[in-house]
Parts: sequence; C-alpha cells; structure tokens
Amino acid sequence: MAGDGKHENESIWDSAAPGWAKWESALMGAAAEATEQMLDAANVEMGMKVLDLACGAGSQTIQAAKRVGPTGRVVANDIAKKMLIFAKSNAADAGLSNVETLHGPAEDLSESGLRVDAATCRLGLMLFQSPQDALAAVRSVLVENGRLAVLVVASPQDNLLFSKTMMIALKHAGKTPPPPGSPGLFALSDPARLENLFQAAGYIDTRVEQVVARMSIASVGDALTMMQEAFGAYRAVLADLDDEKRDVAWTEIRDCIGQFSGQGGVNADMTFLLASGTNPPN
Repeated sequence: MAGDGKHENESIWDSAAPGWAKWESALMGAAAEATEQMLDAANVEMGMKVLDLACGAGSQTIQAAKRVGPTGRVVANDIAKKMLIFAKSNAADAGLSNVETLHGPAEDLSESGLRVDAATCRLGLMLFQSPQDALAAVRSVLVENGRLAVLVVASPQDNLLFSKTMMIALKHAGKTPPPPGSPGLFALSDPARLENLFQAAGYIDTRVEQVVARMSIASVGDALTMMQEAFGAYRAVLADLDDEKRDVAWTEIRDCIGQFSGQGGVNADMTFLLASGTNPPN
C-alpha cells in the first residue's frame, strides 16, 4: 500500500470494524433489495468469480456468494484487515465456503494478479482516496465484457438523516464539506459526475439510476450508538476533537436523530445511486 492517506483510512476502518460488524445487519438489512439490484446490474450469475470491494462485514458478500453458488467464488476485498476477519467469519456462519479475502486498497488491485467475471462495491467508492484510480484498477482485473456495479450515497437532500447529522459533525470539527473529488459520504452524489468517472476509467454501456431503501432502527439511542461505533466517516470527521468537544457534538447529533423518531423508532429513507459499466473488449 502506498500513501499516508491509505494508511490513515485503514486505521479508521480497522477501529470501526467491530462496530460495523455489530450494526451492519440492522443498517444494511433495509438495503438487501438494493444489493440484489446491484448484483443484477453487474450480471452476477451462478458459477462466476466476483470481486466485492469495500466488503465491510460481508452481508453483501454473502448475497453474492449465494447467487454464484458452490461452483462460483467471491473475493471479499477491504482496506481494513479486521473487516475481512468479520466477513470471512460471517460467510462461514452462513454455511458458505466459496468466499476468500484480499486485503488492500482498491487502487492497488492491478498488482494483485486477480481475474474476475464481475465486480461490486456497496457504499464504499465515495470514501476511496481516488475513485477513478479504483475504477481503473477494477477494470484491469475484469474479464472482457465483465461488469462493475456500485452503490453510493445520493444527494444530501435525499438522505436528510445522514446529511443533517454530518453537517453537525463538520460544524463541531470546524471543517467544511469535502470538495468534489475528496472522500466523503456525498462525494459521488452527482449522477453525471459518477457516470463520467466510469467513462473516464474506460467503461462502456454505463448506467446510473436511483434506488431507495427505508432504514428502521429501534430507538434514537440505538441509532446514535450505531453512528458512533460503526460509521468511519463520522469518526474521521470528529477524530481531532478532545473527548469533551466530541461529546457535545454527539449530543447535538442525538437531538437531530430525534427529528426522525416516531412510534416505530427511527425511520429514514436512504437513497442511493446505482452505477454500472462494462469492461470493453480489446
């Protein structure tokens, strides 16, 4: 791995790994249908070898592994070694033996010697140091006519729970939202820019569509704990604050979460962009 930014990302996500593993099913269970749409967009079928980028604790890896079946393979890739431990363990707990892991940043995939039939990335690309380099690296390991499909967070206006709480975190940290091209929750929320990145990396037959999921968390306290324990993006923003200032920030974030709370707990729409493209034949 090259670059201090990559090492910093690895540290942040390693520290978030236990929390993400704990909360992934609660958070991403609502995204199971969107994940299936992502697998459809990547043309994932029985018997394929599939690369799953930024696999986290592996819930989408498991969906892919079930789809490719025992004759297929899924390579779960993440920058955080601890995430890969959870992904491998969760796959085994699901009775799957067709999942292997690959540690390292997506931008370095071209050095891996990997060859896959399809690739996916659920809610990771917008946090990468260089999405275009990552897209190009994925294309270098895709077979001809193989497809890559990714889910990223759509516009702040379409994800008010996350945009409002992130603005509070940024305010307390004395930071401004990352400019376009910098890693961040909404870094790839512009559909035109996202499609342009695919095309600049050499993909053809590119498509971008909007996908909506409904997140439900039992209580405001649970939603706050989930953000604190699992969300590396928030942890990164608040990392430089002392404990007292960080507590003040989280208290205001809790109050904001309360705006989305009702009898059924905390409920909020999560809107994603589903982008895909094909590696052209030589």
